[in-house]
Amino acid sequence: MIRFFDVFFALIGLILLFPLFLVVYCMIKVESPGKGIYKQERIGKNHRPFYLYKFRSMYVNAESSGLLTVGSGDKRITKTGRIIRRFKIDELPQLVNIIKGDMSIVGPRPEVEKYVKLYTKEQQRVLSVRPGITDYASIKYMDENVLLSQAGDPESLYINKIMPDKIRLNMIYVDNQTLKEYFKIIFLTIFKIFR
Repeated sequence: MIRFFDVFFALIGLILLFPLFLVVYCMIKVESPGKGIYKQERIGKNHRPFYLYKFRSMYVNAESSGLLTVGSGDKRITKTGRIIRRFKIDELPQLVNIIKGDMSIVGPRPEVEKYVKLYTKEQQRVLSVRPGITDYASIKYMDENVLLSQAGDPESLYINKIMPDKIRLNMIYVDNQTLKEYFKIIFLTIFKIFR
């Protein structure tokens, strides 16, 4: 039943948001050269790699200087990128990932292989479900970039504090995949964004 709602909401979202997609895509292309859509390999359900889609919010080849984004002061982020990141608009192309079956609307955020390799055996249980656009960890750490920007060593903070806590929160949904939890997380996410 969750898969039905995933596809239904993703299709409705793609249709209704298509004009916004065009505007954002054009803004990105006008501001900086390169593709408007950025894709990055992430690890999905059962350790299966897939390409996650986002609107490009950084200059081309920005990932060569690190995978983590360290807040609004990150010089790799474009002006358009700051706007679309603030309202999570950069994540909207992941509706395509949902249609393809790579992702769900609700589920643990997919990580790059570099960080998945650091998971303990217990933490690897987050890979037993489809990754998602949002979950309890996404809600709690909506200002993650701000936290990282204030750290002396952002990657150390992420690996040793933020990532383990995110996985702990991920497990709440992994262990309780019901429609009630699914809709609860969706509404909590919408509330947090507009608050």
